[in-house]
Amino acid sequence: MADERRELIYDWNEVDRPRDRPRVTLDDETLRDGLQSPSVHDPQIGEKIEILHLMDALGIDTADIGLPGAGPRAVADVTRLAEEIRDAKLRVRANCAARTVIADVRPIAEIQQKTGVPLLACTFLGSSEIRKVTESWDLERMLRHTTEAIDFAVREGLEVMYVTEDTTRAHPETIDRLYRAAIDHGAARVCVCDTVGHATPHGVHQLVRHVKKLVAEAGRPEVKIDWHGHNDRGLGLINALAAIEAGVDQVHGCALGIGERCGNTAMDQLLVNMYLMGYLDEDRDLTRLPEYVQKVSESCRVPVPVNYPVVGKDAFETATGVHAAAVIKALRRGDAWLANRVYSGVPADIFGLEQKITIGPMSGRSNVTYWLEKRGFEPTEERVERIFEVAKSSHRILTDDEVLALAREPADAPSA
Repeated sequence: MADERRELIYDWNEVDRPRDRPRVTLDDETLRDGLQSPSVHDPQIGEKIEILHLMDALGIDTADIGLPGAGPRAVADVTRLAEEIRDAKLRVRANCAARTVIADVRPIAEIQQKTGVPLLACTFLGSSEIRKVTESWDLERMLRHTTEAIDFAVREGLEVMYVTEDTTRAHPETIDRLYRAAIDHGAARVCVCDTVGHATPHGVHQLVRHVKKLVAEAGRPEVKIDWHGHNDRGLGLINALAAIEAGVDQVHGCALGIGERCGNTAMDQLLVNMYLMGYLDEDRDLTRLPEYVQKVSESCRVPVPVNYPVVGKDAFETATGVHAAAVIKALRRGDAWLANRVYSGVPADIFGLEQKITIGPMSGRSNVTYWLEKRGFEPTEERVERIFEVAKSSHRILTDDEVLALAREPADAPSA
């Protein structure tokens, strides 16, 4: 049966694709980089703990739990989140952001020592020429900050990821010097950043290929490469997928794509696409993805757009006659697999959701009949026509309450 169903969809996405798919890990930046958005509300610690548990439930590998160098509240929240990982025995691993200054790295070391939870120190430094000119930096000063921070972190027993901000606009010579120094001084990971959302997929491939070559020439093949991208040109998701295909080991994202300016790569959309593209195991349970997005939406006070992929109100809803009729025919056959794919490139059931048939000016009578049957009403000709006529004269989709009121009208009641 599975083979027969695969024949129903000719997948051009799979033509000439390599059969061996890379297994990359995911780093969730919602609770740090995501909170740098000028529009979000910084959640209370209880809400952050709930979000952390949802990350864990989705199988997200690592989470940035804050920048403790920002002050006492940040230290308190990071400490509490680390304790939750320890006490609840969560699988998600923790990392913390820090500038390449000892003052930022020290509180990470102190929290690791206090909680006993291993923390990856993500030390970041701007790397592009435009940033160097703006800050009046020279390369020797940048190298000094890099090595001093990493040396201190390593002495304190921290694992280090070295993060170059604005890598996608940096000169290769600068990248080479900075990464080589970081690796030589003990960085276990390097992170390539599209900090201002400048890159295109072609640029991602070129840059990742360059960094992979650099790591190989450093003689440290165990050093991992991360991709961190922003969405200023609307390319956050496709650039993350391009980075995966170019060979990075880990990609970063935030729920709902929240973050500075136009935000980060959307973690929820990453999970959807990585699953559908075979980058995640088939048994990955993503049914709590809507809960994860909704919790971040509520806690950060960021609304979910109605047309947002998968979790938006309209994602699996149709009132268009032809589309709805096809879905209804599949449902009447008792074939949920078919119903979730005949007019959808994303199967709703994978995410604990279902197709929804609504009624509006573009609907056919089959929409009305199905709506009534699903709610236990007899679809009499008079009842169907009454609702159908109202829908056709409307300028929008009828609400369930409006249809329900029409369905309950006496048989001899006049149409609206």
